[in-house]
Amino acid sequence: MKLYLPLSLLCCLLLGTGAVVDTNQPAASRTAASIQKKLPRVAIAGLAIESSTFSPALTEEEAFHARQGESILEYYPFLAPDSLDRQRAEWFPALVGRALPGGVVTREAYESLVGKLLARLKQNAPYDGLFFDIHGAMSVVGLDDPEGDLIARIRDVIGKKTVISTSMDLHGNVSWRLASHSDLITCYRMAPHEDALQSKQRAVENLLNRLESGKGKPAYKAWIPVPILLPGEKTSTRIEPGKSLYAQVAPAAAQAGVIDAAIWIGYAWADEPRNHAVVMVTGDDKTNVRRTAEQLAARFWDVRSQFDFVAPTASLHESLDRAIASNQQPFMISDSGDNPTAGGAGDVTWTLREILGRPEFASAEGPSVIYASIPGPELVRQALQVGVGGQVDATAGAAVDNRYAPPVRLQGTVEAIEQGDEDAETEVVVKVGSVHVIVTQKRKPYHYERDFTRLGLAPRKTDIVVVKIGYLVPELYDMRADWLLALTPGGVDQDLARLPYKRIQRPMFPLDANMKTPDLTTQWVPASDNAK
Repeated sequence: MKLYLPLSLLCCLLLGTGAVVDTNQPAASRTAASIQKKLPRVAIAGLAIESSTFSPALTEEEAFHARQGESILEYYPFLAPDSLDRQRAEWFPALVGRALPGGVVTREAYESLVGKLLARLKQNAPYDGLFFDIHGAMSVVGLDDPEGDLIARIRDVIGKKTVISTSMDLHGNVSWRLASHSDLITCYRMAPHEDALQSKQRAVENLLNRLESGKGKPAYKAWIPVPILLPGEKTSTRIEPGKSLYAQVAPAAAQAGVIDAAIWIGYAWADEPRNHAVVMVTGDDKTNVRRTAEQLAARFWDVRSQFDFVAPTASLHESLDRAIASNQQPFMISDSGDNPTAGGAGDVTWTLREILGRPEFASAEGPSVIYASIPGPELVRQALQVGVGGQVDATAGAAVDNRYAPPVRLQGTVEAIEQGDEDAETEVVVKVGSVHVIVTQKRKPYHYERDFTRLGLAPRKTDIVVVKIGYLVPELYDMRADWLLALTPGGVDQDLARLPYKRIQRPMFPLDANMKTPDLTTQWVPASDNAK
């Protein structure tokens, strides 16, 4: 038996499921191919950097390596052409820029990047949703809260109706303005950030789910500022209490009526009012959203005094003494104060000068050391001229941050040259005594074993490996035989009490260790329709 439905009823049924029917076509030509599901229009935009205001470095536009258009999708494996999420929307990537952590961004660089981002958004508006991919710790010359400024300017272009899902690093800062203009918001749940892509995918899927279901913006956004400011090296989720604290986040987010829950540690090396910890929970059940946010905030505050460094700490002198006496390879030392992955200038020479001044390393027969790394374009040019096996005599470092030590003079033998191309800077290895110094054209962090082995170095068979880093990233952590975090000077000094804070909100733990228990009740963030 055939069932015939009136054309008007058929159209209503199809439209009710989100389908599009071209009623201008003759009825006979309306086939399944002409009835298609309407996909949401989703834009992608964002700028990401950690900026230390305690570093003299400045960050220019080229450091962001900004991508525009379709190439942005390569950042996100979960949006590969054959992925399910890619098929769930029409994607309109505008501009995404990501810079190695560093100094404050120049106003000219910021305005140029924002101008290009907004222009791209205007081209394809309107949008149902926007994936806002940021770090959350950018500082800009003469501008407080750059991410809050950026999202407000994006709203001016795309309007109030578009649902914005914000994805962040847990070391970012959530200002009231950023929270107001965001509809959905989340951050990483692991430090080191092994779940970075997973978190970004969660932000995207939260957005798609709300668009597909028709629920749109959440009914409630709970925001609780927590007056705690700690370095990432004290809040790793590898160890307690960070491990247990962050283990509560996923179950909290899985409750009925809750969309997502997040705890931001905040960024300790910028002196701005927004720099402090925050808890946020979004959802449609007011009771669950409030209770969850307040429970997470209270738990965070309760364990504040239990946070400690992820590794044993010592002065550099003590660290070197311990490493020299050890028979384990490699003994890793973090040159933490000038960590370029946290915002350090990356060219402070203080640690390297101390190492080269130790008599134990003066001879080639001394304990083997790898130092990674120091920028020295002049030395790199000289090494390219003399080649592997040649002798160099040039200075390196302290071109940006010379507050603690001047440029270091390196006289030694070129052991390796890794010629860079337009995407990679040239690196050389110079042996001075028993120290293998990696010298780069520009500052560069060393995270992987291959970073060393492609330079002919064998870190697993080296006595001491010194890296400009704080907590060890997973591959270095797995490689270590022993490890000390050296409390060295620099723009991301781990001893926060030595930093000249003037603008952060006070009281702040641990700078004000005996402060009273703060108000950790929920502050309800207005819907983005009413954001200013």
